[in-house]
Amino acid sequence: MKILLIGEYSGFHNSLKKGLQQLGHTVVLVGDGDNYKNYPVDISTKPVWFSKYYIPRKFKNAIYTLFKIDLLKVEQGVRYQFLKSKFKNYDVVQLINSDALFTYPWLAKSILQSIFKHNKSVVLSACGDDTHFVDWLLNNDKPYNLLTPLKHKKVTASAFKYTLKYTSKAYRSQYSYVVNNVDAIIPTDMDYLLSLKGNLKTTKLIPTPIDLNALEFPSELPTTPIHIFHGISNSNYIKKGNAYFEDALKSIKENYKDQVKITSTYSLPYNEYVRANNSAHIHLDQIYSYDQGYNALEAMAKGKVVFTGAERCFYEHYNLQEDVCINAKPDVAYLVEKLSELIENPKKIASIGYNAKLFVSKHHNLETVSKQYIEVYNSVKE
Repeated sequence: MKILLIGEYSGFHNSLKKGLQQLGHTVVLVGDGDNYKNYPVDISTKPVWFSKYYIPRKFKNAIYTLFKIDLLKVEQGVRYQFLKSKFKNYDVVQLINSDALFTYPWLAKSILQSIFKHNKSVVLSACGDDTHFVDWLLNNDKPYNLLTPLKHKKVTASAFKYTLKYTSKAYRSQYSYVVNNVDAIIPTDMDYLLSLKGNLKTTKLIPTPIDLNALEFPSELPTTPIHIFHGISNSNYIKKGNAYFEDALKSIKENYKDQVKITSTYSLPYNEYVRANNSAHIHLDQIYSYDQGYNALEAMAKGKVVFTGAERCFYEHYNLQEDVCINAKPDVAYLVEKLSELIENPKKIASIGYNAKLFVSKHHNLETVSKQYIEVYNSVKE
């Protein structure tokens, strides 16, 4: 099968590409590498002119200041236009979300039309922010979600401008166009599955594939100091609830002093992020989710104790009886309590880390997950 993957956010499409290739399929990945993260792609649409050169960069800044038009997004749309002929004659095209091209909807329209017209099948991954997901965040009655700070008026709407853009008329129209034309929508975790309830094109949840062979697993019990890693993306600081982790770490540092080593990083490229995280025993991921994203799963696969989304619906979906991670909540006292338990009981770190490794090996195995994607691809081709 010839497969085109469009867009990359977290390493998800790179991992899926590897799994599909191991099954004997031909896979091409196109995208911009997700800004500073610099994920590898086969066909790059990364803006160069308005990011690399001094005078165009200054011009870009002036245009944004005056008209709120991002010339980086315009350049990326133009690059897709020039590359349009390369996105034809695939058995399956998978869009990472409705804004997979990461350009303005008025530039994306003709490219998307060409993709739907010149390929046998197109599917949509429910991954990252999108119109349906943001609508669900704004309207559901769950105790918390990534828009909770906005709902509680702790921040203004400008803090979530990249998320709320999907509720605008232009992006809502683009989402409707994509959903009406794709053959299936594939949720990648519980958050997206919950938001897509009732959509007839939604498939079963297919977990994120993780390449276990590329990861290390500690074989010994953690020793003092207990190493806590907190990887921060500046652009997602509020969405991920990083302030709760930072406040909790202040108490932990004060209470345990030399018993802990705390590493905080800020907007590192992916490869540097992985190196910084490798020696950690505890990984602080995100607060407001109900399931795990790619970074959390990769850390779990390494046998780390990860503070991330793990609400009851997650445990029920996978029929889990033992902890495979720590459910992170927007409660500093709770986070301090959970961290303290682990620091004072290193055997618990080893136990949860072992469970985490087994969980990812069973449910996020590269080959097993990739086969599930092939099943969906085959079903929509029929």
